[in-house]
Amino acid sequence: MELTNKAAIITGAGKGIGKAIAVALAKEGTHLGLIARTASDLEALRSELTEQYGIRVSVATADISVQEEAERAVASLITELGTVDILINNAGVAKFGTLVDMDPLEWERIIRINLMGTYYVTRAALPTMIANNVGNVINVASTAGERGFATGSAYNASKFAVMGMTEALMQEVRKFNIRVVALTPSTVNTDLARDAGLKTDDGDSIMQPEDVAELALATLKLPQRVFVKTAGIWSTNPQ
Repeated sequence: MELTNKAAIITGAGKGIGKAIAVALAKEGTHLGLIARTASDLEALRSELTEQYGIRVSVATADISVQEEAERAVASLITELGTVDILINNAGVAKFGTLVDMDPLEWERIIRINLMGTYYVTRAALPTMIANNVGNVINVASTAGERGFATGSAYNASKFAVMGMTEALMQEVRKFNIRVVALTPSTVNTDLARDAGLKTDDGDSIMQPEDVAELALATLKLPQRVFVKTAGIWSTNPQ
């Protein structure tokens, strides 16, 4: 698949995996719509990408766990870009604690951002893809969506749900030539991982956001007649 002059919307684009995917797509000549909660992160990235790669970059600040904000952001980006060919659902949060000890409001917040945010954004973008009879949706899930672990009940629940939604949506929209893919990386060296207390390393011994970006590009570049349903990626050096 040729990515030049395609239009991609990326959530959680201000840093980490989302930013790395934005840079990787910009190098391919893809025009970008970027969503995040921090305007300064988006503006800095927009300046960097437009200056280096000469692509169109539109930005929208939003809390995607709020349906109205998610829908407004997607609508404004599609209007500015003219369409959406690729949707990268990357935004997410993580926090760990036992099921009994974690505050119910915190447990619910993780579900609302990781699951409901992905749902709201996808629901807003899909009608354009269906009308175009082509599109790509990549949901950045996690190995936590494939196996549970102690203290991970909220995060596991959110990512297992994203995996289930991905599977169901894939079956719904294949007839419209829309490919739906779940990426399941293990621990990635990001602020999210560090803030959640996961063991990371600033060197090359753990997966970097750019590694996940390369995987996303590889799935997008497959011939339109095929797609990878689920793609896992792990660090070679266990942490």
